[in-house]
Amino acid sequence: MKLKKLSFLNCALLIVIALVSCNHNNNASDNSNDQFTSGSYHFIFDSSLSPILDQELYVYKSIFPDAKPIVSYQPENKILDQILNDKSRFAVMGSPLNAEEVKLLTNRSLPPKIGKIAIDAITLIVAKNSPDSLMLLSEVKNLLNNNTKSNKSLVFDSPNSSIINYLKKLSGVRQMEQKNVYALKDSKEVIKYVATHQNAIGFISYSWLTEPDADYAVAAQNIKVVGIKDENSKDAPQIYFKPNQSTLALKQYPLQRSVYVVDCTGRIGLGTGFAAFLQSERGQKIVLRSGLLPDSMPRREINIKNDL
Repeated sequence: MKLKKLSFLNCALLIVIALVSCNHNNNASDNSNDQFTSGSYHFIFDSSLSPILDQELYVYKSIFPDAKPIVSYQPENKILDQILNDKSRFAVMGSPLNAEEVKLLTNRSLPPKIGKIAIDAITLIVAKNSPDSLMLLSEVKNLLNNNTKSNKSLVFDSPNSSIINYLKKLSGVRQMEQKNVYALKDSKEVIKYVATHQNAIGFISYSWLTEPDADYAVAAQNIKVVGIKDENSKDAPQIYFKPNQSTLALKQYPLQRSVYVVDCTGRIGLGTGFAAFLQSERGQKIVLRSGLLPDSMPRREINIKNDL
């Protein structure tokens, strides 16, 4: 029995070594020596989601000081270009890869592991003194139509933004070619612009509004969030909803999207470690505090005292 057990262990060890060797060979072009919680690796993140991802990174690096991720924030179209051309293998995005993109990566021996980490709200903002505070979902779609007669300035964070991609899919518009569409440097600039232009409507992630940084906090105080009513809703066709965790959880706010981690590294490394952190209870608590909706709701601990 002992000889058989030893033989089994030897075989198991050989299998593990073979798997590790195969994994190393499949990722030879990666030339990375990062580990689960240490080393350096290139992460590419959706720039429209930078507030929540900055918070996640701050806590992650404080827990694992040997982790040295190199982070680049880019609009979604540039992220897709880098992933599909194997310039980056780890990303966090505001939309999932489609079937064609997954197939392309799989055929290149880079099958992506995709996990949902949060639910975000595409938020419409206007100046505090603007008369616009409520809109129908159909009106939002019409604003994006190239034949629209609206004179409102539509302001986005980037021409390659995930927010623009989301709204194009929502409205069935292939290209936004109207003269009243503007793309600025980032969502921070959108907030600043809208705060001082009564005729503008800005489109941003809700994550920019919960804890504004000092450099745009004043501007954030001079904007307001537009309530949206989906007149085709089966549950609440007469009610306008603003984004918050409750309206996201109940699917009442109509302009919501999921946030995904995309790991094409094909091995256990810093990307895998950060993805695991994002989906852990600690990472999900950070999502909860940010105002977005966690993919899995963290447990709440209640201390009961016997003494009054």
